[in-house]
Amino acid sequence: MESLSLYELNALVRRSLEQCLPDECWVQAELSDVRTNSTGHCYLEFVQKDPRSNSLIAKARGTIWANVFRLLKPYFEEATGQAFVAGIKVLVQVTVSFHELYGYSLTVQDIDPTYTLGDMARRRREILKQLEEEGVLTLNKELDMPRLPQRIAVISSPTAAGYGDFCHQLENNSWGLFPALMQGDRVEESVLSALDRVNARLSEFDVVVIIRGGGATSDLSGFDTYLLAAACAQFPLPIITGIGHERDDTVLDSVAHTRVKTPTAAAEFLIESMDSAADELEMLASRLHEGVRNLLQQEQRRLSGYKNRIPSAAYHRISDAKMALLTVRKDVVQAVTSSLFRHRHRLELLQQRLADASPEKLLARGYSITLKDGKVVKNADELQENDMITT
Repeated sequence: MESLSLYELNALVRRSLEQCLPDECWVQAELSDVRTNSTGHCYLEFVQKDPRSNSLIAKARGTIWANVFRLLKPYFEEATGQAFVAGIKVLVQVTVSFHELYGYSLTVQDIDPTYTLGDMARRRREILKQLEEEGVLTLNKELDMPRLPQRIAVISSPTAAGYGDFCHQLENNSWGLFPALMQGDRVEESVLSALDRVNARLSEFDVVVIIRGGGATSDLSGFDTYLLAAACAQFPLPIITGIGHERDDTVLDSVAHTRVKTPTAAAEFLIESMDSAADELEMLASRLHEGVRNLLQQEQRRLSGYKNRIPSAAYHRISDAKMALLTVRKDVVQAVTSSLFRHRHRLELLQQRLADASPEKLLARGYSITLKDGKVVKNADELQENDMITT
């Protein structure tokens, strides 16, 4: 039986691959491991997972030589805003090689950032859809922005250039800094921790500002996570983002109350809010001053009118009182005269009755009455000798 050595078999596989495969082909895959060495070469692993079970169904080693990698990496990161790290999906142009000792591998020649952008946009859409289905997508946007947001909780890296710009804009205002990493693979964890610290001191602040400046565009992927978006969407204070990028909004931008492009723009937004409140207060103060002045003038005119009306009113009141006194005097005199007349007439009647009832009157008429022991004597037979009688 004819046999082959392992080297001969591998050489046969290599020649077969070289003959049947094109020189270059485009491959869709997910980066599983990305490492660079001191010479600038990048060694990575491509994988494909089952969309239902998420289990691995294919895997291949890959290499990007230094002369290609130093051009490909910044091009990809600038175009996508995503770091060239494990966990992202890519569309790469590769050549297939098989080495008798090292086996099967792919050598990357080029990359298409639009494929990764499409996948990132899909993931952002999925996160936003999930937040919408949970009813929290617009919660932060529905909070009322304070009319005078002076107490500002800032989530940023203390050494970030953007934080310095922000502070410079707000140097005459007070704020609290909550340090967080704004780049790298710990952005989500760090910002969530800062939000927890702000939440513990909720009553001390009016708004939260999340700013980032001076970092690489490729570090924006940390702001495209579900946990961070859900926490910001449900945060009880309005959140302003100034992450410092010109491309499409991150998921965090989409759920924040207000999104501006840069930390400086965030500071300008807050200053404009304070200026607007100051202008409104000045307008209200001016209206109050004008209203008080008009009211005082109106009351002064009323007092002047009253002052002019007092002499005339007093004269009329005195005249009316004098007429009333004269009327009362006339009525009193008439009433007294009438009363005296009635009493005089009554006295005259009583005098007449007394005169008619007097003994002299009776005697003048020839009448007399004889009493014994207070009783009228009507017959002389009722009397005895020596009785005391009164006539």
